[in-house]
Parts: sequence; C-alpha cells; structure tokens
Amino acid sequence: MSESPESTRAKQTVGAPRTIPIEIPPGDAHNRQLVANVHPADWRNPTPSGRYNLVVIGAGSAGLISAAIAAGLGARVALVERYLMGGDCLNLGCVPSKTLIRAARMIAEARRAQACGLLASAPSEVDFGAVMERVRRIRAQISREDSARRYRDELGVDVFLGHARFGGPDTVEVDGARLRFKKAILATGSRAAVPAIEGLEAAGYLTHETVFELTELPRRLGVIGAGPIGCEMAQAFARFGSRVTVFDVAPQVLIREDQDAAKIIQDALVRDGVELALGAKMVEVRAAGGASFCKPLFGDTRT
Repeated sequence: MSESPESTRAKQTVGAPRTIPIEIPPGDAHNRQLVANVHPADWRNPTPSGRYNLVVIGAGSAGLISAAIAAGLGARVALVERYLMGGDCLNLGCVPSKTLIRAARMIAEARRAQACGLLASAPSEVDFGAVMERVRRIRAQISREDSARRYRDELGVDVFLGHARFGGPDTVEVDGARLRFKKAILATGSRAAVPAIEGLEAAGYLTHETVFELTELPRRLGVIGAGPIGCEMAQAFARFGSRVTVFDVAPQVLIREDQDAAKIIQDALVRDGVELALGAKMVEVRAAGGASFCKPLFGDTRT
C-alpha cells in the first residue's frame, strides 16, 4: 500500500548532528561501540512530517517495547531519548549486573571444583579487570538490538536524540523540532536515590550508574541497603575477593520477603564472607587514608 506524502515517515536526516558526544569510562573499544549504537555522536534527528500516532519519551525497556509494538501495528511512532537508548536494563542494570553475577558464580563454582570431583586445584585469584572487560564486551554486543539505527531502519521508528519538553496538549519539542501526536507515553524511568548521610558526598560513593565503570577490585566495599540489588552486588564482589559489609536498618535482608526465604539468602551471603550489619542506621561516612569508613548506629542484629 502506497503512502501519502504526509504519512511518509521521515527517513532523511538534515542539518548538523544535534547530539552531545557521550563518553562512558573506561573509554575502551567496547564502550565506544556501545555509545555508537545507543547514542551515536553523528546522529541527525529526522524532520517531523505530519502527526504521529504515538510519541514515546524515554528509550528504556518500556519505551523501546512500546515503540516497537506500535510501529509493528502500523502506527507512526516517534521515540525520544536524551541519554542512552536501552535505558537501565542494557546500560546499568539487567545486562551488566547479570553478566557480573554469572562471572562471580563461575568463580565460586571453580573454587568448589575439588568437591565436585575435579582434580585441578581451586583458583584463589581473580582478574577483576578481565571480569569487567567481559561485562563491557557483552553489553556492547547486545546494544545493537536497542540501537538508534535498528529502530529507524528496521522498525520504522523516527528516533530523536535530545531533550523533550511538552509544548502543548498534543505537541512535544525536541531540540527545536515540534512533534505533533495523538497519544504520548512517558517512559522516563528513575534515578538512584542517594541517602542523606553525613559525609557521604565528600567521601565518594558508587551507585548502579557508576559501579560498572570499575576496572580495579575494591579491597573493601560497603553496601548500603540489603534489598535485591544490594544483596546480589554484595555477594558478587565478595566472591571476587572484596571484604564486603552490608548495612541496613531492617533486621533481615530482603525485608519485603518472607523470613524463611530471606534467611536462605542471608545464610548464603554469610557463607561467601559478607558481613551483615543489620538493624543499623547509618549516621556518618568519612574518608581517611584513601578509604571511606561508615559509622552506623546499631540495633540488635549484626552477623
């Protein structure tokens, strides 16, 4: 079926690239490939034509799947992202964290090799740089699926890289371009909440947005929060060889889970060498000698 001039999707790009170059440390080939896929520096936003059936703001998991499904049903779709397409899942969450956890599990299993009947001695040292290089490599390989060019060329979505703002009840403006729409989806995600702990900002800290930038294994690591992410990162880094302490005001890990289920996880963490400071309210973090020290106010539980 032929398309009218107004309904033809804007495939041609015009003008100079509007995107701001993004660098993700460390600046190796894997991270350069990632950025080239999900926020290419030479990207030129299309010229909007006509009215979109759907404008999606945010190209994380929810935004990508919404845009892909709508375009597959024949809708005219615009997808707007100001940072990295793929969102948390590709860049900061599911892909890098599960790759890291897989490496930690392999290392733990190798250390138990003799108990499984293998004659080789269990390894005692970990090349953490190689672990993180593999994380970056796998993330870069997968990034093609979430890339701006794939969504434009294969799925027929008009991809706009830039900051979106509503200009009216049926318009979105992206770097000077005005997108008219019938429906809009906000899929802008969330950010890590930094607790108001005295000295934390000055001492320095990692979040899920920066932990995968590490290239050297921390000798000691304090994890504030014994939820699912805190537990999985604590166990992984303990298996790599860090001395890990988990702090939480709750009396158990995974406070939203049943006690018997949480105890299974708690016992596993302890077996892997994780120290648990539970029932502890964090009141101060201070830096000394190149390291950061936490001062918790303890309740009754410490494992």
